[in-house]
Amino acid sequence: MLVLRGVSKKFGDMQALHPTDLVLARGKTTALLGPSGCGKSTLLRIIVGLLGSDSGSLLFDGAEITPKNLIEVRRKMGYVIQDGGLFPHLSIRGNVTLMARYLGWDKRRIDERFLELANLTHLPPASYERFPTQISGGQRQRVSLMRALFLDPDLILLDEPMGALDPLIRSELQADLRKIFSSLAKTVVMVTHDIAEAGFLADTLVLFKAGRIAQQGSLEDLVQRPAEKFVSDFINAQRSPLETLSTESISTAKLSPELAGEAGGKT
Repeated sequence: MLVLRGVSKKFGDMQALHPTDLVLARGKTTALLGPSGCGKSTLLRIIVGLLGSDSGSLLFDGAEITPKNLIEVRRKMGYVIQDGGLFPHLSIRGNVTLMARYLGWDKRRIDERFLELANLTHLPPASYERFPTQISGGQRQRVSLMRALFLDPDLILLDEPMGALDPLIRSELQADLRKIFSSLAKTVVMVTHDIAEAGFLADTLVLFKAGRIAQQGSLEDLVQRPAEKFVSDFINAQRSPLETLSTESISTAKLSPELAGEAGGKT
């Protein structure tokens, strides 16, 4: 589907992305992850055409992406950003159908596609004519996904789409996204710093370190067969609350009976 060969990007004296080779398989979900400033979002923005690369080439379905065909290729991509990127002066329906109206789709086709995607993303009908500020953050992300899917693109790109959501809404949306990705069989590339989210949604994880790929593979590969210490450190830094609770329980058990009683709230 998408092949990157030696793609790099520099901002002033900072090498944000070193020459990178990557193959994104058709119908699969790939997660680009790593700490802030590692190059993952820069790479996504190069793919979608918001940034030009300093070197290398990108091939989409075997054809190199160039300034001449960029707009044509861009219409085969759907793009979702962290805060949704919705136009505040347009209704939810207006935001979702914007490009289809621009391209001259007839009203019946637009209405049918809108309802199809609203059902797919579980967007409540009461929100259709509201404005972005009148709906929740989780609903705004569903609307942004609808807009990205509206033209039935071959490639879906998501830049930390759930980073600003609270944990319960995020969990619900993650479950819905996995079902959507599976049912549509689209090629998906998502950026996240959360390895649990990446492992839940993606077939392949690509972990970046300082503008380079540190390791790529399944979640099991990264956890069980880390390529370097950074990989293990990145995974271990994302400590589970259950692990913390377990550690505290063990520490309490090692105290003297008197102190253990005080730690447990006993008199």
